[in-house]
Amino acid sequence: MEKLLHILRFLFFFSSAQEEELPTYDLVIYGGSSAGVIAAVQAARMGKSVILIEPSGHLGGMTSNGLGWVDTGNPTTIGGLAREYFHRIWLHYQKKEAWVWEPPTLLLDQHSNILNPSDFSHKEELMWVLEPHVAEELFEEFILEAQVPVVRGERLDRKSGVHKVEERIDAITMESGLTLKGRMFIDATYEGDLMAAAGVSYIVGREPNSLYGESLNGIRPNTRRGNMPKKLDPFIIRGDSSSGLLPRIHPSLGGTEGEGDACIQAYNYRMCLTDVPENRVLIEKPDSYEEQEFEIVFRALKAGVSLKSFFKLSLMPNRKTDSNNNGPVSTDYIGMNWNYPEGSYAEREEIAKAHETWQKGLLWTLQNHPHMPSKVKTYFARWGLPKDEFTDNGHWPRQLYVREARRMIGDETITEHTVAKTVVTEESVGLGSYHLDSHVIKYYVAPDGFAMTDGALFRKGAGPFPISYRTIIPRRGECENLLVPICLSASHVGYSSIRMEPVFMVLGQSAAIAASLSLDLEIPLQELSYPALRQELLLQKQQIDWPISPVID
Repeated sequence: MEKLLHILRFLFFFSSAQEEELPTYDLVIYGGSSAGVIAAVQAARMGKSVILIEPSGHLGGMTSNGLGWVDTGNPTTIGGLAREYFHRIWLHYQKKEAWVWEPPTLLLDQHSNILNPSDFSHKEELMWVLEPHVAEELFEEFILEAQVPVVRGERLDRKSGVHKVEERIDAITMESGLTLKGRMFIDATYEGDLMAAAGVSYIVGREPNSLYGESLNGIRPNTRRGNMPKKLDPFIIRGDSSSGLLPRIHPSLGGTEGEGDACIQAYNYRMCLTDVPENRVLIEKPDSYEEQEFEIVFRALKAGVSLKSFFKLSLMPNRKTDSNNNGPVSTDYIGMNWNYPEGSYAEREEIAKAHETWQKGLLWTLQNHPHMPSKVKTYFARWGLPKDEFTDNGHWPRQLYVREARRMIGDETITEHTVAKTVVTEESVGLGSYHLDSHVIKYYVAPDGFAMTDGALFRKGAGPFPISYRTIIPRRGECENLLVPICLSASHVGYSSIRMEPVFMVLGQSAAIAASLSLDLEIPLQELSYPALRQELLLQKQQIDWPISPVID
C-alpha cells in the first residue's frame, strides 16, 4: 500500500506540473540499471531532487535479469551502496522461508554444489548469489526508502530528445513527448543512448592495437579459449565449399590480426532455469525455429565437445540457475548483435528476439530433436523456466545481456595498461578487479578450411586497479553536466574487465556524488576538484584505493 501511495503521489505531482511550468530536478537519471538505481539513491541521500527513468518498467538491469551468479573479481573492492545492497541479499537468505525447494540429486560434474546457506563457508560468498525476483524486490526497496520517483515505460527520443544550451543539457524528451528538465544528468543505460544523443564522442567496436599501444585489441583469431572443436566443417554440405556456409560463419577473418573493426563481443540472455518439477515450465519449440541454425550444434557434438559446454549452469538458491555461455557453441548468439548499439528501438527488439529464439531453440534441440542422441536428451531433460520468475514475460528474462555497446571517448581511457597497472590514475572513483574477459565476436573459415573463432579473450590482470573520474565524464568542451558510469571511456580490451555489475553500481554511486558536489559548487563536472570528491567518496564508504584505505566514519 505504501508503494502504491508513493506512485500515486508522484503521478499527481507530475500531471499537475505538466499543466504549469515543468519542474527542474537536480539530477535526471536515464536508465534503471543497477548503476541507475544506486545513483538515484545516493543523490537522494545527499538531499538532491532526483528522478529515475526506466524504459522497461523494471529496475536492476542485468542484476535482476538472470545474472545471479555475480561477477565480483575481488569482492573486497566493492564498497558503499553496492556492498549495502548485497548485504541485504545476504540478510534475505538468512530467512528460513527464503529457502523452499528440496534438492533433487545433483549431476556433480555439471553443476555447482550450492544448495542452502550452510553450504557457503561464510557470508562473503552468499552475498553474491541471488534469484532475479529477489534482486528486483531489493532494488525497489532501495528506491522506495529513498523516495525517488520513477518514470517507467518511457524511451528517449534519440533523434531530437536532448535539448542542450551550449555545453549543458537542459532537458530530455521521451518518444511520448514527456519532457524532464534537470541540472545534472546521468546516462545509466547499457547502450549509451543519452550520451550519444547529447553529441558526446564515442566508439563502437574494437580499436586497432596501435591506437593505445595495446597487444590484445583488434581482430584476434583464437587458438585456445573460445576456439571451435577441431575439424568442424563450416559448409552446408560437408566438404563442399560451393554449397555455401552454415549460418553465422564468415568466409574469412575479415582483416589482419590487431586491426580495428566495428564488431562487438557476443550477447545472450542469462537464462534462469530450474529442475524442480512443481516450479518448472518446459521450453517449447520456437515458432521461428530454423533447422539449419542448429546444424552447428550437431557438428559440435560429433566433433567431440562435452555436453556441459552448451550451458554453464551455476546453481542458485531454490534450485535455480544462472545459465551462461560455456563454449564456442552455447548460449551466445555469436555475430548477430553487431547492429544492436546503433540500431533503432525496433531493430534492437528484433535482435533481442532472435537471441531468445536461438537460446530457446538450443535447449529445445538438446532436449527433443529426433536426431539428438538419447544420452544428450536425458542429460538436459530436467531443465525448464521457473514459474515464479519473470511472471509478466513468459518466465523469460526481460533484459538482453548487452556486454558491450557504445563506449565514450573521454580525456582518459581505460586500456589493457590500466588493468595491468602500468598506467595508474591519481583520481580514482572506484576499483576494477575482474580479468580481461571478452566473448567470441565471430565464427569464420580458417585457412585449413574448418571453422574457427575470433575475439575471445580471458587474461588475468595485475590485481585491483583504480578507475579514473575522467573516464565517467565527457571530455572538456562536449558536455559539462553528464556522467556515464556504464558506457564509460574505455578501449574494447579495457572495458572487458570493467563490464561487471558491481563495478557499474560503484561507478553509479560515484557519479551521483560528483554530480551533487558540482551542483553545490555550481561548476561543470570537469572543474570539480578531485581532493574534494575523494573526501566525499570516502565518507560514503567507497573503496577507491588498493591496498584498501580505511573509509572515513
